[in-house]
Formats: sequence, structure tokens, C-alpha cells
Amino acid sequence: MKKEPARPGLYATMRNEMLLRGYSRKTIKSYISWIRSLVSLFTPRHPRELQNEDIREFFVDLIENKRHAYSTVNQAFNAIRFLYVEVYKKEFVIESIPRPKKGKPLPGALTQEEIKRMIDVTVNIKHKAVLMVSYSGGLRLSEVINLTPADIDGKRKLVFIKGGKGRKDRYTLISDAALEVLRSYYKAYKPVKWLFEGKTRGKKYSARSVEKIVEKASKRSGIIKRVTHHMLRHSFATHLLQSGVGLPHIKELLGHEHLKTTEIYTHVSNTDFMAIRNPLDIIFRK
Repeated sequence: MKKEPARPGLYATMRNEMLLRGYSRKTIKSYISWIRSLVSLFTPRHPRELQNEDIREFFVDLIENKRHAYSTVNQAFNAIRFLYVEVYKKEFVIESIPRPKKGKPLPGALTQEEIKRMIDVTVNIKHKAVLMVSYSGGLRLSEVINLTPADIDGKRKLVFIKGGKGRKDRYTLISDAALEVLRSYYKAYKPVKWLFEGKTRGKKYSARSVEKIVEKASKRSGIIKRVTHHMLRHSFATHLLQSGVGLPHIKELLGHEHLKTTEIYTHVSNTDFMAIRNPLDIIFRK
């Protein structure tokens, strides 16, 4: 097994360049991890020495041997592109390297009844508040754990999202029901810095803890399919669309950069489908 050479200068340079461009720490960590994988595969050669054929070999290994999903391969591509284009200034290295076509799976959405059941079976007031705030604002997981008490505007029924995806600020909604539960939670827990804190006061709730809340609530409510926190966001958008809210408004609430991203919810909403009579029922009509 080849041993990866120590290249602290390479990783430090990569990190600094990404920091200067405003990349998140999570993305920086991921990109550097992919560069480590590249270095490991071609040891002892330096990445500067690699050509198109070598980079192709790396991606073939990811797709055929390791069977990574499109999103994973795409992130690896972006990491390597950053290294050569932004750090090495060698665009020719990544020319004509095909990326796998992205599939278009529809986002999973829960029914309003399923959402209600999940909330009803959740007894812990903090867990209930997490579920209700997440769904009523269509929040991403990272946005939920980064909320502070000051981000909740009870009078206007809005939640301020600071530095969401793409480092964009925005406002989204919070319901009366969520506000009522949130007030009870606040009185009981008295968070000092983050709206949702872990066992240690002043430290934010972990992403895994939030996912566990969703998983337990879905199982207790009798939902058979696997439910993730992101499905609360999908459900929020779908239910808004079903209630007649226009796509431009949903786009702003979700913090999407392009309307095309929001348009996927037109495929998820099944309001119109429910009015269609199934042809098999017509065949077997009495």
C-alpha cells in the first residue's frame, strides 16, 4: 500500500486560498480531503505533474470502483478544479474531463398529517420546538443549529437566517404554534447563546442530535419510510405550493439562488393528481 507523502505546504495553501474566497469550513475540510485522496492515488508523483489522463483515472476509480454518487463525484471534481485553476493556475489539467450526469430524484415530502403526528408524539419541549421551527420555516439543518434567540422576530412572525447557503441572509416564516412552543421551551431551558443548545450551556446543538430527533419522531408516529430533517424543508415548500403560494415567494423563503431549483416542487405537489380518476378504477367501475 502506497504511503501518502507529507505535503503540509499544499494543504495549507489550499486552505488559505479557500478562506480568502469565503468558503465554509465544512467545504474546506471536504476539498482538502479530496486532494489527499488524489495525492494518495498517485504517490510519489506531485499533483503538479499530473495530466488529463491521470485525473481521468482518478474519476474512473471513484465512479466504477468506489461507486460514489453524482453529488460526491461532483464535489471531488470541484475540489480538484480549485487546486489546478485557483492554486496552480493550470487550466489545461482539467480540460475535457466528463462528469457523470446528475439524476433528478424528486425530494421526499411528508403529508401534513404525518408532520402533525411527528410533532404530537414528541413530548420533550426542546425536541418539539426543533421540529416546529424547522418545518414552519423550511430551514436547512445547518440553519437550525446556528439560530440565536435574537433571530426570532415574534411580532412579525419571521426568522432571520444569517449566512445561509451561499452566505446569504434572508427571512423566512415562523408560525404562531411554533412561537407558542418556543416560548415554553425558552422559559424551561433559558439558552444563553444559541437558540438550541446541547448539554453544555453556550454550545450549539449538534447536527446529529437534530437528525435523531427527526428519526425518533417519525418512528414513534408510525411512518415507515426513512425520514430526514431535510424532508421537513421539502414538506414546507410542497405544502406552501399546495396552498396556493407562488414559486417566487417560496424561492425567497427557501433561500434558493435560482427559480429553477424551486420548480422541482411543482413535481412533488400532488394536489392536481388527486382529482384524476385512475384508469384501472374506470375499468372496474361498478
